[in-house]
Amino acid sequence: MRRGYTRPVPAEQIGQNLAYINWTVLTGLAVGSYAAALLARWRTTATRGFIRFTSLCGIGFGLLAWLSDGALPGTLAGSPVVADPSFDLPRRAALAAFCALAFVDLVAGHRRAARLIGPAAIGAAGLVLLFGSLAWGGGPLGAVPLLFQLVTLSAATGGVFAAMILGHWYLVTPKLPEGPLILIARLLLGVVVLQVVLFAAWVATGAGPAGAAPFDALTGEWALFVWLRLVVGLVFPLIVSWAAVQTARTRSMESATGLLYINVGSIAAGTILAAGLYFGAGLLV
Repeated sequence: MRRGYTRPVPAEQIGQNLAYINWTVLTGLAVGSYAAALLARWRTTATRGFIRFTSLCGIGFGLLAWLSDGALPGTLAGSPVVADPSFDLPRRAALAAFCALAFVDLVAGHRRAARLIGPAAIGAAGLVLLFGSLAWGGGPLGAVPLLFQLVTLSAATGGVFAAMILGHWYLVTPKLPEGPLILIARLLLGVVVLQVVLFAAWVATGAGPAGAAPFDALTGEWALFVWLRLVVGLVFPLIVSWAAVQTARTRSMESATGLLYINVGSIAAGTILAAGLYFGAGLLV
């Protein structure tokens, strides 16, 4: 260690890379909420008002993500993650394409001629996550687990936001069947279960650019944040998501909506912790 150099503590190291954490949260909200709205349009009897409002929110988050992408620093302070700038332009172009296609899809609505626009927007969103993984994964091998991480974070963060909006829709549309909320709540529960499985696999293998030893993340200097990610960002949302499914099945929509409001906060906190641990410490959790 250089004389006079003080290594930042974990909280400071995470704070120095907030721009990347902000990108992860905004992109996750954009991609996940739009995908949930599209699924609701295709597979449920959700109202057009909910679908259009949620899609509009996804577009808004996408525009914020595009703006934040242009402000990302070229290097990550004190982090083992090395950014590859060659993927910056393709990632930003894909983000712009996602927002544009999603807006065209919103304007076109349920017209038959527009049935391919939604999938094209999802394809552009997939490219955003792919180029992000290639830029920050440290090579093709590291990009694969990071892509899984970004996809699941997007599904959870955007999915719980859409589920919360849908739950609120029942408060103003009492005759809306419970099927749409049950479907989205069950899918959200499945995503959180997958995240728990991935957490266990990555901690057991020491995945991530940091090259940690197996299970070292649970006891090292980042252990507090790793355990918070597990308890606050995964186990608690798992319980709340299960409870939301059960209350939706019994058509206790006020209770289900309240649970989903809580879940928005806990899953968002988990996403922030996961992104902070990756971009700050090089740990996949």
